[in-house]
Amino acid sequence: MLSNFIAFFQQINVEEKIKNAPDKNYEIGVVIGTYLPFILLAALAYFIYYKTKNRKDLED
Repeated sequence: MLSNFIAFFQQINVEEKIKNAPDKNYEIGVVIGTYLPFILLAALAYFIYYKTKNRKDLED
């Protein structure tokens, strides 16, 4: 199920957008816009993992 969800959002053809880009700034924007959401989600997942691992109230 998760792989179908990810595949749905990755249907954007990045190579085609870069090939048809009017200038270099557009290409950079496409690359950043493509990878930034995944980087932010990975950072959020790590932050949640780190916080739950280091909870003080779990020490019994």
